[in-house]
Amino acid sequence: MPPDLALSLGAKRAWALDPVWKSALIRLGVVWASLIAVFAADWLRIFDQWWHSSTYGHMLLIPPMVAWLVYQRRTEILQLHPQGWARGILAVMGVLVIWVLGAVSGLDLLRQSAVVALLPATLLVLLGPKVFAGLLFPLCFMAFMVPFGDEFVPALQMVTATLTIALVRLSGIPASIDGVFIDTPAGLFEVAEACSGVKFLIAMIALGAFVAHVAFRSPWRRALFMALCVVAPILANGLRAFGTILAAQYVGAEKAGGIDHLIYGWVFFALVIAAVLGIAWRWFDRPGDDPMLDPQAIDRSKVLARLTGTPSPAWSAMLAIALPLAGSLLWVRAADELTAPLPAQVGLPEVPGWQRDDYAPSYPWQPRAAGADHRRIGRYRNAAGRQVDVFVAQYAAQREGKEAGGAGEGALPSNAGWSWRGNGPSMPSARTDRLRAEQGTERIAETYYRTGALLTGSNGELKLAVIRDRVLLRPRATMLLILSSELHPGRDAAADLAAFRAAIGPVGQWMDRIGSGR
Repeated sequence: MPPDLALSLGAKRAWALDPVWKSALIRLGVVWASLIAVFAADWLRIFDQWWHSSTYGHMLLIPPMVAWLVYQRRTEILQLHPQGWARGILAVMGVLVIWVLGAVSGLDLLRQSAVVALLPATLLVLLGPKVFAGLLFPLCFMAFMVPFGDEFVPALQMVTATLTIALVRLSGIPASIDGVFIDTPAGLFEVAEACSGVKFLIAMIALGAFVAHVAFRSPWRRALFMALCVVAPILANGLRAFGTILAAQYVGAEKAGGIDHLIYGWVFFALVIAAVLGIAWRWFDRPGDDPMLDPQAIDRSKVLARLTGTPSPAWSAMLAIALPLAGSLLWVRAADELTAPLPAQVGLPEVPGWQRDDYAPSYPWQPRAAGADHRRIGRYRNAAGRQVDVFVAQYAAQREGKEAGGAGEGALPSNAGWSWRGNGPSMPSARTDRLRAEQGTERIAETYYRTGALLTGSNGELKLAVIRDRVLLRPRATMLLILSSELHPGRDAAADLAAFRAAIGPVGQWMDRIGSGR
């Protein structure tokens, strides 16, 4: 027999699936397709972020990368024996709990993490621990399909600003820094959210995990390479911001901004990726023909053998998935129907020593509370000339699109000429922010959330309280209060706010009064 024909027949036999594998893959395909259909709304939101957000555009490449990682292991995986494992339902139930918590709290990160994690969790039930172990890295790599990273933006803004001002001063350019604003002779520069470098950082981490697994065998080399993939983009982003400010000293801020988007956006970071891979290249220690797993070692594993135990019938494994799935959907549906009673309207009450004044901010400022059932904004002034702006919003329920602490909600208006400058004075039970308008107006804003007996400025604490109420199917209204004052020469905005708080008494009780319509 000619050698090339023998090789062809051998490849064909390698790909010929036995009936057990065929049945297992059919069941897996049916279950995965059903899960994607049931959670279509979550998957569409994930894809929408991939497609429309530049931060998450690289995630479009993750599914093909996962498929390639599985394809690499095809020969070895087919040597393992797939079998139903009903005890794996504990993993499915754990993931469904996360989805329920995300659904009742309106936290997309939890919901989207859960719908992605359901795929490997159900694979564990349908194909068993040994096949799951063989596919462990591709299944874990699927985590990079979840849109995450926006949570790191404020911290990365501050890190970038700190690196940039250090480089600017080292270069001899006179400059001062206030929060995320850097003032130089060429103009005032802001390290905005888009300049935080988060999109490059999370893309680099995903690429680093892929390369570390494929190109390295040594755990230490993998760890060092991953550390480089974290540090390099952060340092590079600081250098990029410094380069923009340096260019502005010679060509002006407007032209420097154009150079930044053209050169640094497309060329600079590509060079950084090439440099990171070039530095690590000589330490790659995995041969090109090295198999990605050892199926014999997996078969011999005593731990996996004990876990596997007696195979579960196919119908038992699929039923084990269906029952908790149905229960989770019904529970969330009941929670979504919860609505607390609200007054017909809310108003701003009288405050001793303060009078209502015309709301006429120096620069238009309207906090965002898109899903609120009631909103009210107004200004108070006292005899000493102190003035405070008050914004209240009330919600009959907290769900998607109606979240007091949702993304883009609160004191910083979105796309309205305002930017976050930094944290304001520390306050118990409140979040404080310093905001700056594009024409220079600044203000301090204190944000309070109230639900039940809880008064907090922490979005995390609010989320936990909402989760508890909705899981217990307990309807409860939520209120958002923002006290704010503009910064003007000769006037202390923090003192204005302190005087107003002293006049209204305990903030929580004052919010309850507003929320009751009295």
